[in-house]
Amino acid sequence: MPAETVSVTGWGRTAPTTARLIHPRTYEEAVTAVRDSGARGSIPRGLGRAYGDAAQNAGGAVLDMTGLDQIHAIDVAGGSVLCDAGVSLHHLMEALLPLGWFVPVTPGTRYVTVGGAIGADIHGKNHHVSGCFSRHVVSLELLTADGTVRTVRPGTDLFDATAGGMGLTGVILTATLRLQPVATTLMSVDTERATDLDDLMARLTATDHRYRYSVAWIDLLARGTATGRAVLTRGDHAPLAALPARARSAPLTFRPARLPAAPAYVPEGLLTRRTVGLFNELWYRRAPRARRGELQRLSAFFHPLDGVPHWNRVYGRGGFVQYQFVVGHGREETLRRIVGRIARRRCPSFLAVLKRFGDADPGWLSFPVPGWTLALDIPANLPGLGAFLDELDAEVAAAGGRVYLAKDSRLRPDLLAAMYPRLDDFRALRAELDPRGVFVSDLARRLTL
Repeated sequence: MPAETVSVTGWGRTAPTTARLIHPRTYEEAVTAVRDSGARGSIPRGLGRAYGDAAQNAGGAVLDMTGLDQIHAIDVAGGSVLCDAGVSLHHLMEALLPLGWFVPVTPGTRYVTVGGAIGADIHGKNHHVSGCFSRHVVSLELLTADGTVRTVRPGTDLFDATAGGMGLTGVILTATLRLQPVATTLMSVDTERATDLDDLMARLTATDHRYRYSVAWIDLLARGTATGRAVLTRGDHAPLAALPARARSAPLTFRPARLPAAPAYVPEGLLTRRTVGLFNELWYRRAPRARRGELQRLSAFFHPLDGVPHWNRVYGRGGFVQYQFVVGHGREETLRRIVGRIARRRCPSFLAVLKRFGDADPGWLSFPVPGWTLALDIPANLPGLGAFLDELDAEVAAAGGRVYLAKDSRLRPDLLAAMYPRLDDFRALRAELDPRGVFVSDLARRLTL
């Protein structure tokens, strides 16, 4: 099967490592690749949208699973799909939307694979209603370290270790998913401005139950009385009756807009406190104080950055750190303190979002717990960034919170057990299932997973 030695990095473009990139095209080739992993092991990889080092394996093998990308069966009446793990959410949307179905959970990009969505147990704007991706998986086929393909279903230890397990229990080959019915490919969206963090949290607490999807862009450069000011965007799939008459003849058309790609070379220092501060000011001021029922394209509501291929290049060659944490309900003071610290430090982040999580999912390393989650992008070359984020990690852990492993690139291993109480169970199952350490990644080595 095709293989090459390449430098591999995450979407944040930090800490690249060299590995053999193997491209299995059949299930049999995947089995062979796992059995021939070598002393440094292997890790499955999808479309490379994990921000950190979860899909890297220095000196070992990385299995590019995107060649296994077939949709095998769609149950149009019952609302389910059986597909290969290398199928992207974009491909699923192209196939499912004309039939009146949508993926149950999508992150901020549709360019992730089904296998990656399960391995990271992704969440979206609807976690408070629908939970994580794994909640909608009926079953999956998992290639384990001994070369066996096992059918794995929810309610088992192996499923709970695999959902959010970052590819370390095996290679997901196929999955059967339950789907979300939709009548159109438009969204009915309400937008409003919040004057500060307390105003934002009050609005979310009081009215989030009315919406299937909810997210707030937050200005982390605003200080003083404006600290945590935000633009809150919430909505649901638009019913057919909400469409103008001219659009009702083709309500399920899916044609995402696409802009030119970001250039391969971007000058260093483009995203400074001054430029990001200007962007944030303009973004906040141009948002409506309150607007109800605006019709937006599905792609614009869920995946605005997908319209700019390779948008991660705007951070320059140094790349960026994506930092996401969650703290539980009742820990709002921790959230206020962290937002205040980020604002005072003037971290130049223009991609910062706040959401509320609902009930936790059963995955042992799944990220969400009921509470508040903040995600932000920061240029990796910001002076003193590592030490600053270490301090935030300690504050999050002390509050019973955690960081998101699919976005992490620098967490210290000593905090991991405090953040993930089922960590010992995960390690024990891994030791039993994979005693030779066939599945390993840079993330796993760094955090001793």
